[in-house]
Amino acid sequence: MNFHKTSRDAFADAEAFIRENLVVLPVPSIAGISLYTAHPGSGLRRLAGDDDGPPPYWAYRWAGGLALAHHVLALPEAVRGRRVLDLGAGSGLVGIAAAKAGAASVMSAEIDPNGIAAIGLNAGLNGVTVMPCGDDLVGGAPPEVDLVLVGDLFYAREIAERVAVFLDRCRTAGIEVLVGDPGREFLPLARLDPVAEYAVADVGSAAAPARVYAFVA
Repeated sequence: MNFHKTSRDAFADAEAFIRENLVVLPVPSIAGISLYTAHPGSGLRRLAGDDDGPPPYWAYRWAGGLALAHHVLALPEAVRGRRVLDLGAGSGLVGIAAAKAGAASVMSAEIDPNGIAAIGLNAGLNGVTVMPCGDDLVGGAPPEVDLVLVGDLFYAREIAERVAVFLDRCRTAGIEVLVGDPGREFLPLARLDPVAEYAVADVGSAAAPARVYAFVA
């Protein structure tokens, strides 16, 4: 007879793995936020269940998310008192920054269940409350939020197109959208107004400019 772990058991295993194999480090150049951070000995492919696949995206700090985190902490009025969605949240950096900057509520949406485990751990580590969401929100109606923060979701054509359609629905519903990105291939520049620029380090790269944009209707 085969016994399969329940989703609750798998979630607990992911939390335990993250605690035991990742290290808590401050986020470079962002004061007051630390995250469980991947390193060469983390063995993240074991957690993902694919020894030959790429490391999971959620476990690394990407330039667009770093730029957004910088932005909301530098300009807390952008999120203060507002209901915020962090779309493609990874390990939760942007949502944590929004919560620290005074957001009324934060939903952190990430479709990788191991990322959801990391979001909860990282939020607790930083003393903030966020609501992790494992649903693929881009296929549905906009949630009841005032602001959507989108970091690094324009790296592949298919997902970039789906995200842009979802953001259109958000804008039609009166929801403000800010995008953080270092200039990935499928960034819809014709739909974006530059708001700010920050020097941040992308995965495996030295510090370079990444911009925060307003997504326009």
